[in-house]
Amino acid sequence: MLFDPPLVRATLVQRYKRFLFDALLDDGTPVTGFCPNTGSMRGLTTPGSPIWMSVHDSPTRKYRHMLEMVEADGTLVGINAAFANRIAEEALVAGLVPDLGGYGRLRREQRYGARSRIDFLLSGSGRHNCYVEVKNVHFMRALGLAEFPDTVTTRGARHLEELGDMAEAGHRAVMLYVVQRQDCDRLRLCSDLDPRYAAAFRRAAARGVEAYVLRCRVTPQEIVATDLIAMDEAGLPAL
Repeated sequence: MLFDPPLVRATLVQRYKRFLFDALLDDGTPVTGFCPNTGSMRGLTTPGSPIWMSVHDSPTRKYRHMLEMVEADGTLVGINAAFANRIAEEALVAGLVPDLGGYGRLRREQRYGARSRIDFLLSGSGRHNCYVEVKNVHFMRALGLAEFPDTVTTRGARHLEELGDMAEAGHRAVMLYVVQRQDCDRLRLCSDLDPRYAAAFRRAAARGVEAYVLRCRVTPQEIVATDLIAMDEAGLPAL
């Protein structure tokens, strides 16, 4: 996924109200922009951090600047949660997740479950339908260890239950975690921050839900998935 036009560098002053941030351009000009991530963004909101922003001149936008990445722990971290699906789709089309290859059709945002939409529905080629739910990841506390979620996600736990229903109905059901940083080689679920999500994952896995983790290369020019990394299930609650 390329950034065109190129991103603009700045320094973070503060992030507030979940969806707003103040920053200083390199020439000292102050700007206020939109933050496309309503999560806690733990570890990524330190004042003085280098950031990169996209600039939009549409008259329908209230803020011209949008936060796209933050430098933290010596690496660039993509924070735009909306990009996770685009990155995942590019990776699926490129065959970066071999176990999810060989389907003839990929459809986005298909209704399923009680009241949800699945991010991708893979079908065709004489195979069982494959329901793929994508989650954005950028949290890291220990070196090399990405973690999800960084706050309680009731919606995420519900998605795991609904994926389990799909698996028990005879379909394939997959959780695909997209880590928008390159300095991690495994992913662990945060059972301390959201024990209900971790328990829901354990139940879903027992019902046949699969999980894969994509790592990304993040630069001011592009964010692209590069490879699969391990899922670390240590510390998950027992069934």
